[in-house]
Amino acid sequence: MSDDIRQPAVAGAFYTADALELRRQVEGFLAAVEQDGEAAAPKAIIAPHAGYVYSGPVAASAYATVDASRVRRVVLFGPAHRVAFSGVGASSARCWRTPLGDVPVAAPTGIPAVDVAHQQEHSLEVQLPFMQVVLEQFTLIPLVVGDIHPASLVPIMEQLWGDDDTLVVVSADLSHFESYARARAIDNNTSEAIINLDDNSISHHDSCGCIPIRALLQVARKKGLRPRLLDLRNSGDTAGDRRRVVGYGAYAFYYDQ
Repeated sequence: MSDDIRQPAVAGAFYTADALELRRQVEGFLAAVEQDGEAAAPKAIIAPHAGYVYSGPVAASAYATVDASRVRRVVLFGPAHRVAFSGVGASSARCWRTPLGDVPVAAPTGIPAVDVAHQQEHSLEVQLPFMQVVLEQFTLIPLVVGDIHPASLVPIMEQLWGDDDTLVVVSADLSHFESYARARAIDNNTSEAIINLDDNSISHHDSCGCIPIRALLQVARKKGLRPRLLDLRNSGDTAGDRRRVVGYGAYAFYYDQ
């Protein structure tokens, strides 16, 4: 990664590196989402981060709820898969690049840059093409979450919460490599905990993004947000076999009107 541009690490693997095909694919995922009639726009969403063939349709159900006319800044939290470190890491890059173009990056006050943790990390990168198609123009604050207690992440999330023009995104998959039936049971329990804002019932076994999920649920309780389940599937439902699956959930968080 250069000092100025964070280059895509998983284009051609988690999603296509061809710009035209990538835009068509994301637009296709979004077009297939059944609108549920919710009038409000969410303040925060949870979306999965696997390869698009597996989790793209589920991620689209979260991004289809976003109000493109309002959002100008996205604060993105994703778990660290590649580099072990303590705390939360920002990016010192001026922009992040995908096949769809460059996204300007803002440096949050008081959060150190941990560029090595961003360099090969997919949990944040795979969210960007959805944002680029839905929002077109926005500023990104990408934060990779390492070893930190959810309660210690809460003040960071609150610091960056912003007004109506800020969307908070948590990138998280659910259960990993369970049988289809076992995964459905685990993911149903996790989903129920999210809807009930019960952060204490979610562990690393339930989600690779459990730390930012738990922090978001704590902030949502404090700020009076109402969670909504948008989609809950696993790789056995989308493109994989059912012997060992990964779970995916999409959720939106709304202020009560």
